[in-house]
Amino acid sequence: MGQNPLFLRYSFHFMRLVIQRVSECKVIVNQEIVGEISKGLLVLLGITHSDTTKEIDYCIKKLLALRIFEDLEGKMNLSVSDIKGEILVVSQFTLYGNTQKGNRPSFIQAAKPDIAIPLYEEFLKQLKKSTNLKVQSGIFGADMKVHLVNDGPVTIILDTNVT
Repeated sequence: MGQNPLFLRYSFHFMRLVIQRVSECKVIVNQEIVGEISKGLLVLLGITHSDTTKEIDYCIKKLLALRIFEDLEGKMNLSVSDIKGEILVVSQFTLYGNTQKGNRPSFIQAAKPDIAIPLYEEFLKQLKKSTNLKVQSGIFGADMKVHLVNDGPVTIILDTNVT
């Protein structure tokens, strides 16, 4: 018997974060700043159909411990927690844009709002509970303008594969 096509389509995709080290960042919706940080991390968060709170726990632990800030010797040895930085989280379904066929991206791997919104909100809730750092966010589904100064530049992609 063949595999279920839905299983093949969704089983190998996991929560995706694009993490940028920033010296400053803000998110604007309708000409109003809704989230703003100084030195820290901009986190673009992509959620797919199979994601659960298990992926959230993994991502938060990794995010808070990721050593991408420079120490006194100029080596990337410090985490956002070590430097007492700030975090801005923005939902980003386009992280699941598939461009293998044609020139218009397919977003079929991105979770629909009924799955994505609760997980996005839970991610923010758990992140705030896990740290005493300033945590800001954009607005899920809004047309957001993200202004940032990428420091380095340093950009890390984190895909979960939690078993």
